Amino acid sequence: MAAPARTAIVIGAGFGGLALGIRLQSAGIDTIIVEARDKPGGRAYVWERDGFTFDAGPTVITDPACLRELWALSGRDMAEDVALVPVMPFYRLNWADGVSFDYSNDDPALTAEIAKLNPDDVAGYRKFLDYAAGVYEEGYVKLGATAFLDFAAMIKAAPALARYQAWRSVYSMVSSFVKDEHLRQALSFHTLLVGGNPMTTSAIYALIHKLERDGGVWFARGGTNRLIAGMVTHFERLGGVVRLGDAVTGIETVGDRATGVTTASGWQANADMIACNGDVMHIYRDLLKTSRSAQRTRKRLENKRWSPSLFVVHFGIKGTWPGIPHHMILFGPRYKGLLADIYDHGVLPEDFSLYLHHPTVTDPSLAPEGHSTFYALAPVPHMGKFPVDWTEIAPILEKRILDEIGRRLIPDIHDRIVTKFSYTPQDFAGDLNAHLGSAFSLEPILTQSAWFRVHNRDDQIPNLYFVGAGTHPGAGIPGVVGSAKATAALMLEDLK
Repeated sequence: MAAPARTAIVIGAGFGGLALGIRLQSAGIDTIIVEARDKPGGRAYVWERDGFTFDAGPTVITDPACLRELWALSGRDMAEDVALVPVMPFYRLNWADGVSFDYSNDDPALTAEIAKLNPDDVAGYRKFLDYAAGVYEEGYVKLGATAFLDFAAMIKAAPALARYQAWRSVYSMVSSFVKDEHLRQALSFHTLLVGGNPMTTSAIYALIHKLERDGGVWFARGGTNRLIAGMVTHFERLGGVVRLGDAVTGIETVGDRATGVTTASGWQANADMIACNGDVMHIYRDLLKTSRSAQRTRKRLENKRWSPSLFVVHFGIKGTWPGIPHHMILFGPRYKGLLADIYDHGVLPEDFSLYLHHPTVTDPSLAPEGHSTFYALAPVPHMGKFPVDWTEIAPILEKRILDEIGRRLIPDIHDRIVTKFSYTPQDFAGDLNAHLGSAFSLEPILTQSAWFRVHNRDDQIPNLYFVGAGTHPGAGIPGVVGSAKATAALMLEDLK
């Protein structure tokens, strides 16, 4: 008689949970993914309003190979379920002083853009590229999908991290190679896409530049939500089950083992292994109330530094805008000072920098004919640093952001708006159980990375695992998909 199949429950159907579910199901583990919201995706949620499709984010897809691998595990091709299209330029960066910079991996074009800013920085950029290639190899290829379960693993990685001066910030390292301030910002802003302050985030995160340069920047036709839908299709094809609209309210434990979960509807299920793709503070504080070791972990997490939140304005407008690329960064008049306000001082300044997402320039199907879909995203302090009622602040900040886009890109924007809505730190906290409304979980500083982050497997509950932004290696699609690879390897090894 054959042994019964091993079972796993994954809490949360974000990128990390779905990637983990696919890996487990591909390995023959009967896996159920339980999701609180009515749709899968987590931070990659989607809304459809007045004929417009609005992706919640993330919208920048890099390292498509890490996604294709999820299908290849079972001999399938991602193209069956998802169409990725290249985005070029990767980003257009525009400053308040009128300077504009198209950022891509087209080497002649990029060299010309750098020379336009400062001819002397072309050679410096080449040296920076060599540096980024080195940290990419050490920090992403070698360590990105490897779990750090003990301090010895950190010590083993330390010489390579030290060789690349990991204690320095990305901005500091970039500044050692190039002198033009616009270019320093262009080569350091990427950490903001994973919740890190360029002034304090480890220089190891310069690997993002190499990741983009080698793998390109992509968009899923139909929106990021179609990538999520493709992952769900593939997971279910493998025999996995997704349970939507039923929040897990407790993880049951007996002794030092997790035994199963209970949900808001009263549904209960047991499994050999439990994996969590939810907010790490929510898991420890709310779902593991009866575990004393979990409550000790919760207290430690409360003292950690948490990434900022985001304020996002989604808007659909009349007209098409072929001159506005898919991704734009609209820098404000300040860089370092603005970051200090958001990360350190916890104030909402008068100025801001915006990430503008314009997907209909790549895929017009995301809006009615003759219309365009946009969102504008501004980093803001999390609710622990800036505890206000966002229902009062949102309309004011929304108007200021739309006014700025009108001033710099679309003069009659207010007359063109067909539909709009905002997403605030309170929404991150309410919809996603995000601690303090943080958009990226723990801040990715060196002392909260690798072994210092929430471990991929709990230290005291050996069949409780973590995947997603709060664990190693961190936020961003490649990060959470990498965490799924690391966590799946642990889970499968533990079953042997």
